[in-house]
Amino acid sequence: MRKLRNTLYVTKDICYLAREGTNIVIREENKTIGRYPIHILENIVCFNYNGVSPAIIELCNSNNVSIAFVSPSGFYQGRFVGITNGNVLLRRQQYRIADSELLSLGYVKNILCAKTSNYRKILRNALRDHESKMECHLIFKAIENLKCDLENINTTNNLDSLRGIEGDSTRTYFSVFDQMILRQKNDFYFTTRSRRPPLDRVNAMLSFGYSILTNEIQSALETVGIDSYVGFFHRDRPGRASMALDLIEELRGYIVDRFVITMINLRSINKTGFEIKENGSVLLNEEGRYAFIKAWQENKQRTIIHPYLEENIEIGLLPYVQAQLLARTIRGDLSQYPPFMM
Repeated sequence: MRKLRNTLYVTKDICYLAREGTNIVIREENKTIGRYPIHILENIVCFNYNGVSPAIIELCNSNNVSIAFVSPSGFYQGRFVGITNGNVLLRRQQYRIADSELLSLGYVKNILCAKTSNYRKILRNALRDHESKMECHLIFKAIENLKCDLENINTTNNLDSLRGIEGDSTRTYFSVFDQMILRQKNDFYFTTRSRRPPLDRVNAMLSFGYSILTNEIQSALETVGIDSYVGFFHRDRPGRASMALDLIEELRGYIVDRFVITMINLRSINKTGFEIKENGSVLLNEEGRYAFIKAWQENKQRTIIHPYLEENIEIGLLPYVQAQLLARTIRGDLSQYPPFMM
């Protein structure tokens, strides 16, 4: 099991990463502002425009440290993984499943059941804790609609229909998302999900969180030998990490959505952490990214009891646990994939 307390996030736009011996050195306008020995790191996530030196790539490759590149606004750009030592038999079986709609169906239905069930649980918990502050009839209606979607997922036997149901459940969930934002309502409001670009502060935080989580899931998949670019639900597209997008579906509500709502309601972030561009897009600035990532790292260290393993694990280990369970299912060690359900 891999620990996740050793990911280096470079949040300043103008930073550049260079190598000194076996150290990662962060420079800003020729001034060294940070130094990290390579042996304490497993991942580097760069939100900077200036990038890294070729010597850094060589150092990371020889020490099995991945580098992910994300735009300052939170859009995933790409990732350097280095030499992949994945299990060829595992990947061959993964490709067979991906090429067969029949074989893919079981995985996809389990993942979407978990996603939809987690959405219902989030809404029910919010209603239980803050009933007097919400329009309860809207939440109740959304919960009932999601229940119908769950039933439809279980009885549907083709991927295109499942995509339609998944889209419907996502729209239902986000139609009441604003109800869970209880503080700073003038500055943090949500009307609809906007991605490219995000058009309000809540969407900016969601997109940023999804980008970080996607990278962590990619790292987890590659660690266990799964090809992160070949999915069962999200089909092949050049440059798209389809399997990471599959796996994020069951985790996004629990890890990202709840985190964003908590940050806003606890006032861990405010409007000064954002900037509005001329085209109307809203992005986290350096202050906002720092606050987000600091709280994100703290949240990853919280422990929960995993519903399938029935063991205490850190939240930050969830992508790795689910990747391992997925690999075991693909190999045939498990009869069906056990997704993460709250």
